[in-house]
Amino acid sequence: MIALVAGATRGTGRGIAVELGAIGATVYCTGRSTRGQRSEMNRPETIEETAELVTAAGGTGIPVQVDHLESGQVKALAERVERAQGRLDVLVNDVWGGDHLWEWNTPVWKHDMDKGFRLLRLAIDTHIITSRHLLPLLIRNEGGLVVEVTDGTWAFNETHYRENVYYDLAKMSVNRLAFAWSNELRPYGGTAVAVTPGFLRSEAMLDNFGVTEDNWREAEVDSAWQVSETPAYVGRGVAAVAADPDKQRWSGKSVDSGELAEAYGLTDVDGSRPQVWRYLAEVREPGKEIDPAEYR
Repeated sequence: MIALVAGATRGTGRGIAVELGAIGATVYCTGRSTRGQRSEMNRPETIEETAELVTAAGGTGIPVQVDHLESGQVKALAERVERAQGRLDVLVNDVWGGDHLWEWNTPVWKHDMDKGFRLLRLAIDTHIITSRHLLPLLIRNEGGLVVEVTDGTWAFNETHYRENVYYDLAKMSVNRLAFAWSNELRPYGGTAVAVTPGFLRSEAMLDNFGVTEDNWREAEVDSAWQVSETPAYVGRGVAAVAADPDKQRWSGKSVDSGELAEAYGLTDVDGSRPQVWRYLAEVREPGKEIDPAEYR
C-alpha cells in the first residue's frame, strides 16, 4: 500500500501516518517542519520524526518537505511518487496549521481579517491543491481512498457554530470536500470520506494544558477532556478503512473516530473507546450529570 499523508508533522496526521505504517504501508509524510526549518507554527515536531515512527511501526516512512499552498511543490511531490511507486493508494488531506490564527468566540467585525483569510487558505486551498495534483495518480487503479481530516462531522457542525466564521467555514468546507471527491472518484472505483477525531491529546494540546500523556487526566479543563483520545485512535480507524475491501460503504460520509472504532472493533492505546461527540450531545449540552468515564 502506498499512502501519502499531507500534514503529517504532528497530531492527527502523525497518528494516521504511523497507523498506516503499522499495516505495512509505505507512507510519504509531508509538511513544512523539518529538523532544519520550522514552519510558522513554531513547533518542535518534524516530518523526519514522523517518518521514523512509521518505519518503527512496520511500514516505510518517507519525509518530504512540502508547502501545500505552493502548487509547484505539490506537483513535484506527485511526480516524485509517480517515479518511485507508479501509483498512490491512499491520500490523507490533513493540512491545517491554523491554530495561531484563529480567535475564539470572536465576531467577524473584531476578528483579524488577514489572519482569518490565511486560516482559510491553509485549511481549504491546501486540500484542493493537493487533490488536484495527487488524484490523477490515485485514480489509475480502482480502490483508491481519500481521507479529508476535519474537526466535527457534518451533522455536528451543521447545528453548531464553530467559534468564529473562519474556523466554521474551514471545518464545514473540508467535510464538503470529501463529498465532492466521492462524486468525482466514483467512476474510478474510488472512495472519499471525511474523518474527525474527538478531543485530541495532540502534542500541542498536552503542552497547552501543562500535562503529558502519562498524567493527562490531571489537567483542570472541560469535562470532555476526560473523554479525550490519542492520535493513534483516529489513525487506527483510518488504517482500517484503507485496508477494508468494502471501503466504498464510507464514501461521501462524514464520520468520527468513535464511529470507526465501533465499526471495526478498535480501541485507543489504553484499551478504551472514547466517544466524545456523543458525550457532548448527550451529557454536556443537556446539562446532565453523568460520569465522563462512561463514554470511554
